[in-house]
Amino acid sequence: MEAYTGFAQVYELFMDNVPYEAWSRFLVGLLKEYGIEEGIVLELGCGTGKMTRLLAQAGFDMIGVDNSQEMLQIARDSSFSADGQEKEADILYLLQDMREFELYGTVRAVVSICDSMNYILEEEELLQVFSLVNNYLDPGGIFIFDMNTLYKYREVLGETAICENREEGSFIWENFYDETEQINQYDLTLFIQEGNGMYRRYQETHLQRGYEAETVRALLEQAGMEFIGMFDAYTKEPVKKTSERLYFIARERGK
Repeated sequence: MEAYTGFAQVYELFMDNVPYEAWSRFLVGLLKEYGIEEGIVLELGCGTGKMTRLLAQAGFDMIGVDNSQEMLQIARDSSFSADGQEKEADILYLLQDMREFELYGTVRAVVSICDSMNYILEEEELLQVFSLVNNYLDPGGIFIFDMNTLYKYREVLGETAICENREEGSFIWENFYDETEQINQYDLTLFIQEGNGMYRRYQETHLQRGYEAETVRALLEQAGMEFIGMFDAYTKEPVKKTSERLYFIARERGK
């Protein structure tokens, strides 16, 4: 799962088209719908902490977990203004692998967005993540996460290349989908302009796996959680054959 090393330095530059504010409003609305209006919330795969900070601004006490030291350093730095003043309520960032994360106590909710769960490549390890989530949730606590679908990997991303050229840099994002393993390989190449006018090249390879929705549901239930539902992302519409991203909601139902 090692990823986002040198690329972490330019991650937010090329993610500026992601509507984090709209996503956070949707996520906050879901949390409140299930009675989570305050308290401690854990974000798994928090990256540079953009969503973590937005949820903190919404009034939650946030913990962010990620296995990239570089991404977490950016997250910590982003919590302070240029004059060193803390911009958000104190956020606890933990450098941990979500497959074996540890907390000091339980939390009211766990969230994970931006297809972080797709980075778990084995069913056994996904079950392990779900079991840990269930273990650290308060009684009746809520787990909300999204995942890219198999349709998206097969029909939208698979065997495609996405390129973008800007004044400050360029990137090439190549996708290769393995139907047998249900794994999509992202090869990322970025050229970023530095202060001296020269360009530095960053290269990374990421792997994500697609899962059948019913498999995810079965693993949640095997982990001891109550499966509440799933829907087309950001719409609350039923899952369609052409859904590219799904939201899943589960509840702790007794350890």
